[in-house]
Amino acid sequence: MAELEIPNLSAWMFRHNIVELSTAVKGKMLCRLLDKEDAESVVYIDPDIALFNPLTHVLELLKDHPVVLTPHQLEPEIHPQGIVDNEIGSLKHGIYNLGFMAIANVSEGRRIARWWRDRLLVYCRDDPKNGLFTDQKWCDLIPAFFENSAILRNPGYNVASWNLSHRPIRIDDEGQIYAANAPLRFFHFTKVDTAGEVMLERYGSESIALFELLRWYREAIGKNQPAEVPPRYWYYGTYEDGTQISHPERLIYRDRKDLQVAFPDPYQSGAGSFQEWCVIHRHEL
Repeated sequence: MAELEIPNLSAWMFRHNIVELSTAVKGKMLCRLLDKEDAESVVYIDPDIALFNPLTHVLELLKDHPVVLTPHQLEPEIHPQGIVDNEIGSLKHGIYNLGFMAIANVSEGRRIARWWRDRLLVYCRDDPKNGLFTDQKWCDLIPAFFENSAILRNPGYNVASWNLSHRPIRIDDEGQIYAANAPLRFFHFTKVDTAGEVMLERYGSESIALFELLRWYREAIGKNQPAEVPPRYWYYGTYEDGTQISHPERLIYRDRKDLQVAFPDPYQSGAGSFQEWCVIHRHEL
């Protein structure tokens, strides 16, 4: 992150939880890559996504469009539970899933990237009640603000727990995986150890193929897990003395400019630190 030239980096990082920070850097990194002369386009894929077939439709669309987005939903829900989980969920968290995004290195693509970067540097917050959900909700505005956006409606892209009601998974006799009769391009294994698994069971419990994918994914994660990294470890989750940083401490630092000025490095511990201030002013948190 130090190479992204973000001003007041320590103070900026402290104002975000792990999900917010991981998504807030995406705009800056996107612009950095688009600055490379040999970059025809940039495709972002979340770390909890697995690819199963080439992204040929994306590459074709990038020839004539500055951006390619994938909606969470391609069809209206029928059942009340699906409306609540999936349609209202999209209204709260964003129409398009930003686990995937593709940008062409053209003037309009760079304009989108710069706009998104600037919003994420200030407003990348997990705050659905106030209309914000990290980097994702912002992109609802892209088709309105920018020309010629491509909305990729192929059901084989960005398959996940939130759209399985219309994209059942099956595997044919030759091992090809399909979602709603289209070859599966990539599957988004979001939160498969928590809420995501509940949704998988709710919308895909009758699919043996779906849970074969889940078994394969978990085995792959296990094989590639670095032994030296503790579970759920986050380097920026503690003060320098190892004490966990609480969510209220991050929020009050984010919302008060006087604290940001007084404590330019809020990760410090000891006398005169922001950590000490929080202990003294615990009643304000």
